[in-house]
Amino acid sequence: MVAWILVFHLIGLVFWLGSLLAVTHVLAIHSEEPSTEARATLGRLEMKLLKGLAHPGAALMVITGIILIGARPHDLREHWLHAKLLLVVLLFLLDLRVYFLTTASLAGRAELRRRECMALHGAISMVFFGILILVLLKPFAMRVRQASGPVRLYPRASLPPGPLPDRPAMAAYWISG
Repeated sequence: MVAWILVFHLIGLVFWLGSLLAVTHVLAIHSEEPSTEARATLGRLEMKLLKGLAHPGAALMVITGIILIGARPHDLREHWLHAKLLLVVLLFLLDLRVYFLTTASLAGRAELRRRECMALHGAISMVFFGILILVLLKPFAMRVRQASGPVRLYPRASLPPGPLPDRPAMAAYWISG
């Protein structure tokens, strides 16, 4: 079950990040386009990518991510997951910036600059690489110590010879000894 949820989590990742990277690239092209008709067409394409692929992909990732954490709640103690979730929040903020920049450009309230569009593209890429590194390498994972041998609650030398006594007899031994 967890494997299928992870598959849908990754599908959401492809839709969300692929669309965001495509939109920022189209925005950079849009910023240099002299034709108003071409600019309007590019603006519609940007909004279709955001509303049709990026945002549904983000929603799919959030839903499946919550299900994955519910299936494995012990992962919430892992520091790599805390860092990943922080990067996901940063990715949401970058998504909002791209969305508001696109809507403002379509409404004529903002002038697109290629440098800003490519900076957004680079920032989204860097956050994505950070998430990949955290998920695949788990650099801050807590290590579980392995016991080197059987754990003894009392020294072997202090036991009476023969098989181990039961607890009441052991308590009597310690009291009488």
